[in-house]
Order: sequence, then C-alpha cells, then structure tokens
Amino acid sequence: MSQAASAYQGDIAVRPKARGRSRKTIIRWSLMAGGVLAVVAGGAGFWLSSGRWTDTDDAYVQADSMTLSTDVSGVVAAIPVHEGEAVTKSQVLFRLDPLKFQIALDNAQADLAQVRLNIESMKADYQAALRDTAAKQQQVNSDQSTYNRLASLVAMHAVTQQATDDARFKLAADQQAVNAAQSQARAQLAKLAGNPDIKVEDTPAYKQALSRLNEAQRERNHSVVRAPYDGIVTQVNKLQIGMYLGASSAAFGLVSTDHVWVEAQPKETQLTYARKGDHVDVSFDLYPGRTWDGTVQDIAPATDQNFSLLPAENSSGNWVKVVQRIPVRVRVDMKPGDPMLRAGMSAEIDVDTGHVRTLSDLF
Repeated sequence: MSQAASAYQGDIAVRPKARGRSRKTIIRWSLMAGGVLAVVAGGAGFWLSSGRWTDTDDAYVQADSMTLSTDVSGVVAAIPVHEGEAVTKSQVLFRLDPLKFQIALDNAQADLAQVRLNIESMKADYQAALRDTAAKQQQVNSDQSTYNRLASLVAMHAVTQQATDDARFKLAADQQAVNAAQSQARAQLAKLAGNPDIKVEDTPAYKQALSRLNEAQRERNHSVVRAPYDGIVTQVNKLQIGMYLGASSAAFGLVSTDHVWVEAQPKETQLTYARKGDHVDVSFDLYPGRTWDGTVQDIAPATDQNFSLLPAENSSGNWVKVVQRIPVRVRVDMKPGDPMLRAGMSAEIDVDTGHVRTLSDLF
C-alpha cells in the first residue's frame, strides 16, 4: 500500500476520536454551566423565599408568678393546699390564727356602739342646756323686776338701800349664770358640728370609729390568703403550721396556668418586617416534634439595655457597636389536651412576617 493511502486511512481513524473528545468537552462544559446556573437559581430562590420568616432560639416560656404574702402578722393556723397543687381563683391557700383579729373586730364594734351612745347623750345634754338657760333667763327676768321695784321704792325711803343693793347683786349673778348656761349649750352644739339634729352617722366621731371598725374587718379578712388567679402552688413547705408570719413576709409561690406566653429576644436586624399580630410557629425543647400556633402579641418599644441599672456609655473613644436584642412577646394558642407549659422552658419561634423579597432588593 502506498504511503499516501496509509496516511489517508490514519486520518480517517483519528477523526472519530477527535469528534468523541469534542462531544465530551461540550457535555462537560454544559454540565458545569448547568450546575452553576442551578446553584445560582437555587440560591436566588432561597434568598427570595427566606425573607418571609425570621426565627430565634433565644426564647423562654414566661408566666405570671408571685410570692404570696399578706399585710398582717399572725401565727399560721391552716395550710389547706400542698406542693404542686392546682388551685383556682379565690381558693383559700393559708389562714392565720383568727382569734386576735376577732378580738380587735369586737372591740371596734363596741367602740362604734359607744360613740353612737355618746352622740345621743350629747344631743340630750344640748337640749338640757337649752332648758337650763331658759329657766335661768326667767330667774333673771324676775330679778330684774324685783330690782326695778326696789329701786323706785328706795327713793321714797320705803325700803333700805341694802335691800336694793342685794337685789342688784342677785340680778348680776343670775345674768352670769345665764351666760354660763349659754356657753355650755354652745359647747354641746359644737360637739354636734353646729347641727342639733345631725345624724349620728354624719358626725366626725362616728366616722372615725367606723374607720377603725373597717380596718379591723380588713385585717381579719386579710388573715385568710386566697389565690388571686388560677395557678399551681410551689414551695409550700416553706410555710409551716404554728409559724409566726410577719406582715409582708414571703409565704410560698404561685405560678399562673392561664396567663402564659413566650418571651423571645431576637436581634434587631431580624425584626425589620415583623409586626404585631404576625403568625408564629412555636416549638419547645421539652416537647420535640410538636409545634404550636402563636401570635406576636407585642414588640417592646425599647431594648432591655435601656432599663438596665448601668446602661452602656457610647461616648467613649473605644466604642464598639453591638447588635441589640428587642423583647418580643408571643401568645401561644393552647388547645384542650395540650401538655402544660412551664415557666422557664426553652422555646424556638418562627415568625411569618409575610414579606416577599424581590430582585430589586439587591440593587
């Protein structure tokens, strides 16, 4: 075979191999470009959709809680509840010995009754003072007539000057007695607030005695401590029967079962589109795999730092910007049969802001 024929056959053998390599290169570059486009499209899709939700795991269950106490002192007489018991509003939690409070109440009632009698007596004394004044005034009128008669007779030497002077002196003395009786009547009237027909209930003395009675009744009522709301009692063993409990001293705790919420602390950059009323998905570490519906109840008007005892001082030269956290309160929609939420539990929230990103947000 000639040299030219051999070269032609070799060229024919090389061409399919070259075309195979070319197709592989095209496929490889197509796959690489497609992968890049898929990543870009996926990233763009994720970025466009991820702007709707904001989440944080810096969230905890909160509930109304209080340490029970009372403003009166006494010896603990009864504790009808036990540790961890669920109680209802107005249920008796503990009682102080009622004896001293009942004694004080009886004494106040007796004082009030005595004040009523005293006021009625003052009214009678005032009327008696008026009658005494009138009687003494009649005596003065008689003395005046006697003196006038003797004064006319002494000029005719029908009576002695001594008799006339005695009549004048008696008239003056009886006039002083009238003045004294009038002063006594005014004093009695002043005790009646200037009104002789005043009602007993309108007098200052009665109101003062009534206020003491009301205070004694209030203290007696406060010797029985009742639940201010539905909840669960805790640390009941801190209080024992026979213990002296001073006024305002801590007894034991009560945690609400009705007013429970989630307090979250998301970063300020996460709340750009969050609004009050937004839907929230809430989950708790204690109950994995379950999700509760919730609602943004409130977004705090200030960060916690604003209410701290030592707020940050940003006027120094070494200031460093720190992303702040803003408290968000989430109401959890509890349904019958749902497990109980306990104060302090860890939670995670996902807030549906409803915001939709667009490509224009990139520019």
